[in-house]
Amino acid sequence: MQYIDYILQHYGWQGCLLAIAILVLFFIQLYYYLIRYRRVSTFRNSHRKRILESEPPISIVVPIFSEDYAYIDERLPHLFAQQYDATFEVVIVYVGADGDFYEELTRQRLMHPNLTVTKFDYNPRFPISVKQAINLGIKAAHNEHILLTTNSSTPASEQWLAMMGKAFMRGEIILGYSALESKKGLSNYLMRMSNLQTSIYWLAQAVKGNTYRGTRHNIGFTKSLYFKVGGFNYLSMNIGEDDLFIQSIARNNNASVVLIPKGTVIEHAWGGMKWWIGQLRHYGETYRYYPIHVKNSIEWDICSQGLFFLCILTALIFMPLEYKAAAFLLLLIRYLVALARTLSIAKRVGERKVGMRFFIFDLINPLLMLSVRMMMIRKDSSAWK
Repeated sequence: MQYIDYILQHYGWQGCLLAIAILVLFFIQLYYYLIRYRRVSTFRNSHRKRILESEPPISIVVPIFSEDYAYIDERLPHLFAQQYDATFEVVIVYVGADGDFYEELTRQRLMHPNLTVTKFDYNPRFPISVKQAINLGIKAAHNEHILLTTNSSTPASEQWLAMMGKAFMRGEIILGYSALESKKGLSNYLMRMSNLQTSIYWLAQAVKGNTYRGTRHNIGFTKSLYFKVGGFNYLSMNIGEDDLFIQSIARNNNASVVLIPKGTVIEHAWGGMKWWIGQLRHYGETYRYYPIHVKNSIEWDICSQGLFFLCILTALIFMPLEYKAAAFLLLLIRYLVALARTLSIAKRVGERKVGMRFFIFDLINPLLMLSVRMMMIRKDSSAWK
C-alpha cells in the first residue's frame, strides 16, 4: 500500500493512468505482431488438403480500358512466357473504340494461339464497368479455373502461373500477393510499405480461413463458384470484384493463399504519393460494406498504434527521466518486434529493401490511414456507375 502511495505521490494520477494506457496499447500491438501476423509468416499452403490431383487448365482474364501499347510490348509477353505443365489461355477484354489497337491485339494470335481477344465497344452514354468486362472474359474463357490480373501488372517470374495452378489444387479461391514496383525515392518506399501493410491485414485473415478480400491484380476462382452466386455483386459500383465479391463466395477454408515470391505480380506505379492515396481512397469505397469484425480488426491495429505513439510522446515530454527511459524502452521493443515481423512477411512475398527506413513508415502510417479514413467520409463518385 505504501508503495502504491509512493507511486501516486511521485507520478500523480495522470502519470499512473498514462502508464496503464501505454502498457495496454503495448500489449495490443504485441498481440498483432507476435500472434495475429505470425500466421502469415508461418503459413504453408502445402499443408492444406488436395482437392485436385494435378494443376488444372487455366484461363487468365485481363480487362483493358485504354489503348495501352506498352502493355502489348512489355507486360503481355510475360504471360505467354509462363512455364506451366497444363494448358492455359489468355483472355483479353478490350473496352474501347480504337480499331487499330484492337487489330494489334488480335494480331498477337499469330504468335500466341492461346490468346483470345474480345471487345466491348465504347459508348460514353453507356459506360462499361470492370465487372462487366471481366464477366465477358469469364464467359469467353474455355477453362473452369479463372485467374484475374490487370494490364498494369507483370508476373514476378515465369513460375507465377505454376504457383497459382498448384494453389488451385488446394482451393477454389486463389489469393496471390501484388507488389508495387520498386523505384528510387522515399515516396516510392512509403507507397510500397503501405501496400504491404494493407495486404498483411487481409493475408492474416485469409490464412486463418476468414477470407474477405484479395487483390485485383492477382486473384483466382472457379467458374462454378462465380455462376453459383450469379456473378459479381454490388453492380452499381465500379469496384469490389476483389473484396465484396470474394466475401460472397468465400467459405471457411476454401481459399488457397500463395505466399511465395514466384507467385507475386508487380504492379506498375502510375504516379507518386498523391496517386497512391487516391488509389487507397478510390478502392477503399468498398470498406464501408465490410463485415464489422473485419473493420474492428483493422482499426484496432491502426488506432492502438497511433495512440501508443501519442502516449509515448506525452511521457517523453512531461514525465520524469526514469519514466521517459521506461517508455522509450517499450517503444523500442515494439518497434523491433514490428520490424522483425514485417521483414519475415516481406521475405515470404518477395518485397525487398524493407528494413532500412521502416521507422519512417512506422511513424507515418497511422497518419496516412487517418487521412484516408477522413477522405472516405465523403463518397467517391468515380467508384459508382
